[in-house]
Amino acid sequence: MDFRLDILIDYAPFFWKGTLLTIGLSIAGILIGTVLGLLIGLGKMVRNKFIAFPFECYITFFRGTPLFVQILIIHFGVVPLFNGETNGIIATIIALSLNSAAYIAEIFRAGIQSIDKGQMEAARSLGMSHVQAMRFAILPQAFKRMIPPLGNEFVVLIKESSLAAIVAAPELMYWARAMQGQYYRVWEPLLTAALIYLVLTLTLSFLLSLLERRLATE
Repeated sequence: MDFRLDILIDYAPFFWKGTLLTIGLSIAGILIGTVLGLLIGLGKMVRNKFIAFPFECYITFFRGTPLFVQILIIHFGVVPLFNGETNGIIATIIALSLNSAAYIAEIFRAGIQSIDKGQMEAARSLGMSHVQAMRFAILPQAFKRMIPPLGNEFVVLIKESSLAAIVAAPELMYWARAMQGQYYRVWEPLLTAALIYLVLTLTLSFLLSLLERRLATE
């Protein structure tokens, strides 16, 4: 197997731009997905079944259908309704955010329910409202337990951002496929993309591990 470094050097600027966009898409999906996931998770925990039902349907749909299909639906069906034309980057951010929110919602729900009910009762006895008790007593304790599953979800999100290539968002995998089509080579573009994804996921895992150890000592 011959490995051509010259074409990698030619495509290095494109891989760099693609990596930056991959990071941007992942960060946007993580931030928006986390906020939505918290709200959806809390909504599903509401005792009123009529209020909780839409949140359950949301989680069921986005966890039960492929992200590949969700990106295509949002790209060709949803974004044009509001923007007049489609946009691969916007569609990918929306799809990643909505998809990750469904998984993060379940992580939040499980984390909150893992806290002993006596914690809520103790906070309420101190004069806190339900919202204050959730904010100052329950969520900080639950967050420590949620870091490992949240970290796994964030790592998965980085890898799933590669699906943006199907809607021509110029992220990392888009340029790998472009290089493959231009030079009719397989090893150079795909191995390079795989290595970059590996570096990104290992870096994120390392940072989350540091955060987990730091919170464990507090």
